Amino acid sequence: MTSWVRFTHQGKAGFGTLAQSEIAVHDGDMFGAAKPNGQRLKLADVELLAPSEPSKVIALWNNFHALAAKLNSAVPAEPLYLLIAPSSINAPGATVKRPASYDGKTVYEGELGIVIGKPCSSVSPEQAGDFIFGYTCVNDITAADILNRDPTFPQWARAKGIDGYNPFGPAIVTGVDPSTLIVRTILNGAERQNYPIADMIFSPQQLVSKISHDMTLMPGDLICCGTSIGVGAMKEAVNDITIAIDGIGELHNQFHQ
Repeated sequence: MTSWVRFTHQGKAGFGTLAQSEIAVHDGDMFGAAKPNGQRLKLADVELLAPSEPSKVIALWNNFHALAAKLNSAVPAEPLYLLIAPSSINAPGATVKRPASYDGKTVYEGELGIVIGKPCSSVSPEQAGDFIFGYTCVNDITAADILNRDPTFPQWARAKGIDGYNPFGPAIVTGVDPSTLIVRTILNGAERQNYPIADMIFSPQQLVSKISHDMTLMPGDLICCGTSIGVGAMKEAVNDITIAIDGIGELHNQFHQ
């Protein structure tokens, strides 16, 4: 397994592989001809960025058997997804702020993220793994009261697309088997979500395949695999939120009301 990160150091952006608390800086393209240049930086000396710059963010709805059962929702015949504005992307460690234009309930959603490694169009599930660069942690933050405020039109893209509402990272990890992973969400020190990726209705390979028949996926694109039971509101003025996936890492952010 390899952990890839993006960062800024002395005002300059870079990327590399993370081992323990040190980054081996690379030249080139993370998704192409990346080569170590010999420079090493301490993790404490850099500011981490979101680990890719997606051209689009795709978010799944109703993709876990446990949540479908709790909501008494039918298991979908095909992936149900929406597009989220790339301007919603935020970095690990960043403070997420509720916009002044919204004073309603905001919820966390701990999720596994798929990061695409090369252009992908109309691939089979068997081919899809070749186009997955790696996996990351996502907090798909949602302005819940916006969703159904207008009974004629569920506002998924607006509720999830607020600036900064989609932190992910800290790393993209390659060479991991997602079916073995557990997603945990910790809010202000209390565990709120703990669910297995193996409970997904559509596997990462199936998601990439099916979505690629609708649109071309590009290097760095992020697919948020959907969440399971345990979603809840962030009620404090300052909320510490962690999405932890053993084998990938921990995404830490604060949400300020």
